[in-house]
Amino acid sequence: MKKIQLICTKCNKKFSVDKAYYRCDVCNEPLELEEIKTGEIKDDNVLNQTIMKRYSDFFPFLDVNDEISLGEGFTPLVSSKELAQAFGVESLYFKNESQNPTWSFKDRGTIVGIQHALKLGYKRIGTVSTGNMAPSVAAYGSKAHLETFIFVSKNIAPEKLNPIAIYHPNLIKVDGDYGKLYFESLKIGKANDIYFINSDAPFRVEGSKTIAFEICEQLNFHMPDYVVVPTSAGGNIRGIEKGFREFRNCGLLDRIPKIICAQASGCSPIYNAYKDQGQIISRAENPSTIAHAIENPFPPSGNQTLRMIKENEGICVAVSDEEIVESQGILARIGIFGQPASAVPLAAVKKLKEENCLKGHEKIVCVVTGSGLKYTAAFEKHDLKALECKINELSSFIENKF
Repeated sequence: MKKIQLICTKCNKKFSVDKAYYRCDVCNEPLELEEIKTGEIKDDNVLNQTIMKRYSDFFPFLDVNDEISLGEGFTPLVSSKELAQAFGVESLYFKNESQNPTWSFKDRGTIVGIQHALKLGYKRIGTVSTGNMAPSVAAYGSKAHLETFIFVSKNIAPEKLNPIAIYHPNLIKVDGDYGKLYFESLKIGKANDIYFINSDAPFRVEGSKTIAFEICEQLNFHMPDYVVVPTSAGGNIRGIEKGFREFRNCGLLDRIPKIICAQASGCSPIYNAYKDQGQIISRAENPSTIAHAIENPFPPSGNQTLRMIKENEGICVAVSDEEIVESQGILARIGIFGQPASAVPLAAVKKLKEENCLKGHEKIVCVVTGSGLKYTAAFEKHDLKALECKINELSSFIENKF
């Protein structure tokens, strides 16, 4: 490991990277690796690189194990002039994270977390998940031949279970408060020698930095005005913002974009605190949204996300399930099928423009966090049709019908 420390995001207490620390033992806020001040991109053919090799200066490892990679990262940034015009902004891009090995952005953080677990000698890893992190940790745990523990909510959608179980982890449906399960897992990990790569674990946050790194390269370092991130626990949005910060530290950027924290109205504890100008989040009571991937009633990085948004001069916004479903359909019409949570950023852009928070000259990147195949029950919310006819009548059918 390089000479680098973990720092509490609130009180700045320092911790060693040579042990598995997740939260501050003084203020119980999340930890974060020190900012990288010097570094450069390892230029090479990306077809022969991993994200950890290309951006190795920005990770705390002296060397990485590429044998556990599944080809994560290097996802497309899709431009849509059509939607930019329709939504009344200068340009609109979609960072399509559904193209990762297990169909979501989680693979970026999982690979970094497992690298750290292996460096520390762990034989067991685990996570607490609402759906995206679980198959990611299960897949990478299988690749690395680590015993893997996956804790999911008892009420997880049935269609999400088998895509986790196929990797044969120790998959446990837990009956209880999902918001408390995160903190309970940390105790269990310490008692049972399990390295938990949870939603805002410091090394998972480091993996999310690579989303920002790729956006910078894909836009030839011409920065967007805003990057919109659907937000649950807060780890991904923190990592993306940190990535832009570190590239600026190293002279690769002259400014960083403002970050928009986008949540679903049915579970929006970070937005609620932001709206009330609070500094501490409160638990969202009776959470309910079609965007299950961001349905976290008490996000463990909620307070730090608020602090980050304030320092970044960003925005928080919440959108309804109706707005989310509408935006999922709009995304599909430009060829991107994202899960409901992935449609939250586009819905947020639409809402902010309607409320005159956006003036029309903005360049915006929306992060599409996961594939629509993660939650196919959402099909029921759309008016989907299929026609039928006999083969010998097909030509006349098309002629008469269309």
